[in-house]
Amino acid sequence: MSDTKTELTNLTWQGLWQNNPALVQLLGLCPLLAVTATITNGLGLGLATTLVLIGSNVTVSLVRNFVPNEIRIPIFVMVIAAFVTVIELVMNAYTYELYLALGIFIPLIVTNCAIIGRAEAYASKNPVGYAAYDGLSMGIGFTLVLVVLGGFRELLGYGTLFSGAELLLGDWATVLEITVFTSESPFLLAILPPGAFLAMGLIIAAKNALDQRLEKLNAKQEKRVVERARVTAE
Repeated sequence: MSDTKTELTNLTWQGLWQNNPALVQLLGLCPLLAVTATITNGLGLGLATTLVLIGSNVTVSLVRNFVPNEIRIPIFVMVIAAFVTVIELVMNAYTYELYLALGIFIPLIVTNCAIIGRAEAYASKNPVGYAAYDGLSMGIGFTLVLVVLGGFRELLGYGTLFSGAELLLGDWATVLEITVFTSESPFLLAILPPGAFLAMGLIIAAKNALDQRLEKLNAKQEKRVVERARVTAE
């Protein structure tokens, strides 16, 4: 029980922060930078990616002992492609306008290195439960970055938050839209892809600065513990 809790805690920390696919591994940046002009777009793509991650990790873990090592990568890609096709058809049926907004980046989830990487590095070597939780953690971490980046760009570019939420959540979600300020001309740099690069760089810089601060705090705490131990020993 203790080992399971430790492993789940480690997977959560890895997916959300320490080994975040977008902030640390820098994988899947093409759709991340291209479609995150709004929170809704980022959330829609993030949820789709998370579902594919969970489904592909579970399937790869189930068949890991039956797939020859020489052809494992093509098999993994086929598994991922099958789940992406299902997600694409579901979005086409139930969230058609959002599906159109995301465009080619939905089928391009197949080539997302973060998904293939988790299938190869973790799911193919671990039980189903751990593999599913790994996919969930990595997916949530990726989605959070998409939402933060989308919110940052939407706020600067349009002055709103959760614009178009009804495309993903239904008509009731129109009440979620928040207008922070209005402008006759939007801030184009935030909306266009160059703004995505700049915003992503700022988010990564903020994470690195926070990591350095936490390391310094941990080092001070360890030093105090060592000093107390020496005094006690004497």
